[in-house]
Amino acid sequence: MSTEDIEITVEGTPNPNAAKFVLNHEIPCGGSKSYLGAAAAADNPLAARLFAIDGVRALLFVENFITVTKTPEADWETVVGRVEETIRAGLEL
Repeated sequence: MSTEDIEITVEGTPNPNAAKFVLNHEIPCGGSKSYLGAAAAADNPLAARLFAIDGVRALLFVENFITVTKTPEADWETVVGRVEETIRAGLEL
């Protein structure tokens, strides 16, 4: 899969500090996984890369989407672009 094949749609959630990044492909994570911090993401290279983004607090991986929860201080305008870039780079084969 190349980065051109990956389409990402960002959807809001009831939590103003969380957004759902929906992909047109399955995410290879072995089912539903929740990460509440960078230490918990050691077994998932994509999750570890997402936690390297300033302001990312928690992640939920489910089939074809990733819900990203940010810190209240983080700005969505900055976080969204970095998350999309990181997902594309992390899924490129």
